[in-house]
Amino acid sequence: MNKDQKDGVVKQAKGKVNEVVGKVTGDRAQEAKGDVQQAAGKVQKGAGDARENVKDALKKH
Repeated sequence: MNKDQKDGVVKQAKGKVNEVVGKVTGDRAQEAKGDVQQAAGKVQKGAGDARENVKDALKKH
């Protein structure tokens, strides 16, 4: 697992916490912030996954 994968998962988790807190407290701004954090985390993890796939492919050759 590379840094982008790890950081992406952390961002997703933080985003989920913010989303849930926003829903519970009725704070739509915090809920939206959580949604944005989760999306950013997914993108970052996806970039890390792609990097790992390239690295693995290069090892096979």
